[in-house]
Amino acid sequence: MTSFTDIVWDDTVLPFQLDRADVRGRIARLDGVLEDVLRQHDYPALVEGLVAEVALLTALIGQTMKLRWKLSLQVRGKGPVRILATDYYAPAEEGAPARLRAWASYDAERLNENAADPFAEIGEGYLAVLIDQGEGTLPYQGMTPLDGGSLAHCAETYFAQSEQLPTRFQLAFGRSTEPGQGEHWRAGGVMLQMMPASPVAAREGSGEGGLLRHSDILSGAADEDWTRANVLLDTVEEMELTGPSVGLTNLLVRLFNEEEPRIFDAQKVEFGCTCSEDRVRTSLSIYSAKDIRHMTTAEGTVTADCQFCGAHYVFDPLSLGFEAVKNPDGSPKEADDA
Repeated sequence: MTSFTDIVWDDTVLPFQLDRADVRGRIARLDGVLEDVLRQHDYPALVEGLVAEVALLTALIGQTMKLRWKLSLQVRGKGPVRILATDYYAPAEEGAPARLRAWASYDAERLNENAADPFAEIGEGYLAVLIDQGEGTLPYQGMTPLDGGSLAHCAETYFAQSEQLPTRFQLAFGRSTEPGQGEHWRAGGVMLQMMPASPVAAREGSGEGGLLRHSDILSGAADEDWTRANVLLDTVEEMELTGPSVGLTNLLVRLFNEEEPRIFDAQKVEFGCTCSEDRVRTSLSIYSAKDIRHMTTAEGTVTADCQFCGAHYVFDPLSLGFEAVKNPDGSPKEADDA
């Protein structure tokens, strides 16, 4: 367990439990990792905000992933903002940082950069949650429609519908100016969730389209505990969430002191991309020589760009696909290797 001591909380997720309310949760604050995610691209401010929101959600949800698991969130819509995608790589070993990456695809001609409601720029669509537990397992995928006015509300609906766990997110993000530093992105948030052992009162949803709400799941003392924890969370201010003047442990005590908060080991998060030349070659290994020729540019090369980190790869087309006649280093393939 982590003690209530002074810790540098930027790019950190702190898990906790409210023993009196039978509620668990996480507090996260992203600073440098969010800057690293966004500096890879020249997004409009509206798109940057949506990327910041989905990255923060991913960090809060991803903290529960076991070692070497991967969590992905994908938001796909029919509006100008077509795709928001994130990957959270759980630590490879105890004590190591988790890695986070994110990107967005949007139609610049259709995008209203001054829209009062950024969420509306995504339009009709869905939020998908994917969990990859590693080699030899089948990835899990759950989906929920986009509604409720925010990505945070969509994530709450996902947990209520897919896992029947009442869940609440309170997020804040934006550009910050601090003494001695230039303007940069910061984000902070709290996630509350009832413990899985809480009693289930109903299976039929009273929300739009039959979706579950927390009132469909909880009853009696559990409902009272959940309501009380949410009332306390409603008192949090945006500046408290994003920091940096208020530490996460101090914020936890201010919000939930009467609920007997208990904290656990904090998880550091850093920007990390898994793209590589070998991975791109592997993804192209299923294509024939004819397919590769269709991918070849006028300059006689095949190129690939990583959407997450912006890495640019250039290949000799004769070294790609299952009919390749050259090795990656340019040497001829031996007959036994072809």
